[in-house]
Amino acid sequence: MKKVIIGFAIFFIVLVAAAILVPILFKDKIKQAVDKQIAQNIHATVIYETDDISLSLFRDFPDVSLGIDNLTVVGQDSFQTDTLAIIPSFRLGLNLMSVISGDELKVNKVVLQEPKIRLVVLESGKANWDIFISDTTAAPADTAASDFKMAIKGWNINNGTLYYDDLSIPFGLAMYGINHSGSGDFEQSVFDMDSKTTAERFTMTYDGVNYIQNATLNADVTLEMNLEKALYTFKNNNISVNEFPFQFAGSILMPADDIDLDLTFKATETDFRNVLSVVPGMYTEDFKNIKTEGKLSFDGYLKGRLNDSLMPGFGTDLKIAEGYFKYPDLPQAARNINVDMSIDNKDGNLDNTNILVRQFHLDLGKNPVDAKVSVQGLETMLVDGNVKASIDLDEITKVFPVDGMTLRGLLKVDATAKGTYSETKMPVVNADMRLTNGYVKSKDFPAPIQNLNVVANILNTTGNTDDTRINIQNFNMNLDGEPLEGRVLVQGIDKPAFDANIKGILDLTKLTKIFPLEDMTVSGRINANVAAKGKMSDIEAEKYNNVTANGSMAISNLEFVSKDMPQGIKINSANAVFNNERIDLQNMSGYLGKSDIQASGSISNYLGYALADDQSLRGTFNLASNKFNVNEWMVDENTGQPVPETEAGVVEVPGNLDITLNIDAKQVVYDNLNLSNMSGKVLVKDKVARLQQVSFNTLGGSFVTSGSYNTQNLQKPLFDFNLDIKNLKFKEAFNAFNTIKAVAPIAGLLEGTFSTKFNFAGELGQDMMPIFSTLDGAGVIEVIKAAVRDVKIVDKISSLTNFEELKNFVVENKKIDAQIVDGSLVVKPFDLKIGNVDMTVGGSNNVNGNIDYVTALNVPTGKVGQQLNSRLTSLIGSDVKAAERVTLNLNIGGTLTDPRVSLAGGSAKGQAKEAVQNLVQNKLDDAKAQVEQRKQQAQDSLTNELNRRKLEAEQKAREELEKKRLEAEKKAKDQISNKLNSLLKPKTTTQPADTAGN
Repeated sequence: MKKVIIGFAIFFIVLVAAAILVPILFKDKIKQAVDKQIAQNIHATVIYETDDISLSLFRDFPDVSLGIDNLTVVGQDSFQTDTLAIIPSFRLGLNLMSVISGDELKVNKVVLQEPKIRLVVLESGKANWDIFISDTTAAPADTAASDFKMAIKGWNINNGTLYYDDLSIPFGLAMYGINHSGSGDFEQSVFDMDSKTTAERFTMTYDGVNYIQNATLNADVTLEMNLEKALYTFKNNNISVNEFPFQFAGSILMPADDIDLDLTFKATETDFRNVLSVVPGMYTEDFKNIKTEGKLSFDGYLKGRLNDSLMPGFGTDLKIAEGYFKYPDLPQAARNINVDMSIDNKDGNLDNTNILVRQFHLDLGKNPVDAKVSVQGLETMLVDGNVKASIDLDEITKVFPVDGMTLRGLLKVDATAKGTYSETKMPVVNADMRLTNGYVKSKDFPAPIQNLNVVANILNTTGNTDDTRINIQNFNMNLDGEPLEGRVLVQGIDKPAFDANIKGILDLTKLTKIFPLEDMTVSGRINANVAAKGKMSDIEAEKYNNVTANGSMAISNLEFVSKDMPQGIKINSANAVFNNERIDLQNMSGYLGKSDIQASGSISNYLGYALADDQSLRGTFNLASNKFNVNEWMVDENTGQPVPETEAGVVEVPGNLDITLNIDAKQVVYDNLNLSNMSGKVLVKDKVARLQQVSFNTLGGSFVTSGSYNTQNLQKPLFDFNLDIKNLKFKEAFNAFNTIKAVAPIAGLLEGTFSTKFNFAGELGQDMMPIFSTLDGAGVIEVIKAAVRDVKIVDKISSLTNFEELKNFVVENKKIDAQIVDGSLVVKPFDLKIGNVDMTVGGSNNVNGNIDYVTALNVPTGKVGQQLNSRLTSLIGSDVKAAERVTLNLNIGGTLTDPRVSLAGGSAKGQAKEAVQNLVQNKLDDAKAQVEQRKQQAQDSLTNELNRRKLEAEQKAREELEKKRLEAEKKAKDQISNKLNSLLKPKTTTQPADTAGN
């Protein structure tokens, strides 16, 4: 017995040890298998860390549990910035023996915890979940079976979130709190798959309209799975949306890319209450207390093939008989709800869709609503319908709860439409709408809208869009004692004529408390008296004499904040007077975000700009500010956080503006710079912003700049600037301006100030930084005073020559000519005198940090040491000791931080300046020649492309001409042949019919 116990203990210890060791021993092997399968089968970026992988033999015993936490799947190509899935916890139950044998891994179970999945279909039909590599595109490899086998018998999704956006339809679906479980033996070819799905809420949208909003979902579905035939048949299933239950029957066949559908569906209960639960706005916490009566029938079908070019046929029938609902706390009921409607499409062609509402009737208290409509086709619609209603708004609030709002007034609608609706046609329409003695009061604001009256009509008697007449004959209201009234007449759609007048006070603060706006806050008062009359065609042709527009507008305490503009805009006061041609803005003061502004000026062509897509707004404005913070506006629209430079993108200058801005700002904050006393002129036109004599002070210096920023080609934005800078410190300029860091890095090593007049131009990258290889310019740098110390270049020169005075020296009032060629700074030779050493320096440095300078030192012969004197004598071939002074030629290469200095030669004749000038000029000539060569290559390439297109067009024209000639020749031959046949053909005599036998 003791041996048995010991043996059992040993077995148990071995078993536990194995359970601990198996995950450790096989972890790397399983990870390699997973990585291999992802590489072979998934065309997406799958992100997970090795430390987030876990293995356990106990969690899903007898399976091995493979867990991956914080798993993210990101699309590629068109979806490379879109996250397809975020899965905090992903777990696979792997067959233990398959792990040990290693021949193939069998997955028995899959569990996803709180996944967030976003499915997107672009307008082109491309889907972001199409990430699986097909067999034809996979790399040729082993033809044996895959070493990863889906033997799934169960799976779970816990508390998931799903977003589906199909931009090609357009259709959207959002589901939250999804719990899904399923089971089935995928090792069999034919089996039943059982699944259960619930969602706490979901919303379904089509073309921007929410047809189901915040509904609950409960679905139990059993599918017969025939994997060999790819045939899936619905068996027992029950699906409910809110309290509306329905079932599917039929099958789905998908052996290849095509999907063949043969499905029917129907409601499984017939109470009107069930369908009422899916009406938007009805299914609230109070829905269980609503009293309902009436019956319904609902059924439909999906039949046909679904692929990239085909849709299946579809149809549905809905009938409601004697429907009724009443809220328990309200005195009136909605009665006599009768609906008979159908949607039918036999072949999936949207143009063959028929929508027929045979009857729609309900009584809202004592107010009847009736409608009938027939629509044939969805692209081009043949419409025949009418709606008629006479509603006392007070009665509506007695039938349907309108939370926090009181409504009164009589609303009458009588509309008919019959004919074709398309891009060029519309039905014959006659629609009247009249609201009398309207009254609206919100709980959030005590003052109501009173005396609200609207009389409107839409009329089209011919079906031509230009014969449409929209006439708001009268509109008037009174808000807290302040009147607003107007009228609007529009005739025509494509080229409308208009006649409008609006007069009164609009208190936006009060109005938006009664009618809250989503994602924005608006307040303030507008006092307007505006009239306009004319034709759109005259505005587009700029025939403003044919247009009448005049009036005035006073704005006070206007504030606007939205999700897209979180900084907000505030206008303390502004007055505008306008006529046909222009608007004069007077005394505007306010804030853009936290920046104060004062503005005045005039704009013209405002009607063309507001009403046409291709018209520019022209004008001149005077803008002033005490402090303007540009950084406040350099933020992401959605997050409100600063936009990283790498993500900001090119800022486009609007193409429909022709504006001159006269700027006067005491302080401007931009990036890390504080600019003071800014003034000048900015001209915006044709997607180009031009600066004229814009001056400001910063970093202790003064700036005057003119130039342009050109975004006519957004892929290659251009700039050119003329800079006039006075008394700027070297190091502050180096720290503040990236261009100086790249082009003139020595500025970071100098103590002192400089002035410059420099012109430069080039191309900007998509990060709004200059592309230095395109940079060209020229100018003069005036060194006012610069202390040179601890600079490695001069330290190396001093070490080579033993001239101690070169280690530290001061340069004063020195003008240096320089050019930027192909992104490199070329410094033309300039002279320095340091003690009794005469220096001439010139050369270049590029944006990669490389330097290539030459210098000549003219010094007394006695200062040259014996060793250097010997090297110099060997270089020039004669002894220089007899000369009074000697010239040393030095080459300087390497980088600013790691320079290389060498003796290149010398002379006893003092030709220092000429030698340096010649070398620098040669460098400059070579650089210019390379630029010209590239320009010529680009021009030649463009010319060749234009010539190729011209030859193609000429060839196509010749072919078309030859084709027409042959067609004309054939037509002429046929006509001649027919005439000859007619002339030569024997004539026949028609015999009278024999009527004798009749």
